[in-house]
Amino acid sequence: MWHSNRLMKALGIRYPIIQAGMAGGVTTPELVAAVSNAGGLGTIGAGYLNLEQTRASIRKVKQLTNKPFAVNLFTPETPEVVEKDVAQANEWLRPFREALHISEIPEVKEEHAIIFEQQIQVLIEEEVPVCSFTFGIPDADLLQQLKVEDILVIGTATTVAEAKANEDSGMDMVVMQGSEAGGHRGTFLGRFEEAMIGTMALIPQAADQVTIPLIAAGGIADGRGVLASLILGAQAAQIGTAFLTCAESGANDLHKQAVLNSREDQSMLTSSFSGKPARGIQNDFMIKMKKYEPDFPPYPIQNTLTKSIRRLAGQQQRTEWMSLWSGQNPRTCQGQSAKDLLDDMIRQIEHMAS
Repeated sequence: MWHSNRLMKALGIRYPIIQAGMAGGVTTPELVAAVSNAGGLGTIGAGYLNLEQTRASIRKVKQLTNKPFAVNLFTPETPEVVEKDVAQANEWLRPFREALHISEIPEVKEEHAIIFEQQIQVLIEEEVPVCSFTFGIPDADLLQQLKVEDILVIGTATTVAEAKANEDSGMDMVVMQGSEAGGHRGTFLGRFEEAMIGTMALIPQAADQVTIPLIAAGGIADGRGVLASLILGAQAAQIGTAFLTCAESGANDLHKQAVLNSREDQSMLTSSFSGKPARGIQNDFMIKMKKYEPDFPPYPIQNTLTKSIRRLAGQQQRTEWMSLWSGQNPRTCQGQSAKDLLDDMIRQIEHMAS
């Protein structure tokens, strides 16, 4: 059941384990290559990278591995910039900027899809084998460009309806993101509150409704979770938080330690950091900003407004104001090397499956 399936054959991977494409510097080329070299699928989180950074990351990974890997992109969201809403958000954020000695207020510009489209061209030029998407489904012509180049495309869904939409669009596979997952919610149809389905309930229902391979995500951090995902109907498991705490991860060491020392009941959803709901370890920023969440500008505008706060908080070791993304299974995370983590998962699966 777990040694070979349609997804593994298509991706060219030995084990049904995918490292999540966590943006913001977590997925270093070293982490991506280590996962791919160990038999899984490493993923570059390119959501916040510019064209030069995207190309450089891809080329560095190619230097470190000859195995398949993926690049994850954010499907663009282009909300209108409402100046009075931005001004109000800046006023709420002012105490944090003053405490961190940030004098410059970020300039907010209208978002455009051009950089995303150019990233697609970089992936084609660099012959990346796999491209995954979060926050929605790209235009059909962009997907077609990738498929013509034999690049496998993977979508993200948080409901069965979103899984069907991914299948109808031509996605080769789809990540089913359970509510336990750390970081941003991938919901794109309807309200996120109505798409908070746990992984164990989500996977079998989606497996009964779509024919493309499913990838389970959310709360999976060891071999038990991987095997359970396969039993429920997925053909692979995508893991984020456990890889975030690995030695090769580019996450701030304070972030890693916060995850390793946290409990299952300490992660909460917040939209205060970015304007989009995301799961992270609850801290002072989330608590103080919670009452303003309904009135913050949407993603990615709010994300731009808090970027310097999050960066300086990390530099000044102020974890209470950092975005400490984490799933609901932090106790299982070990902080080891990516290879050791993957090897441990495989041994655990083989023991249970024998």
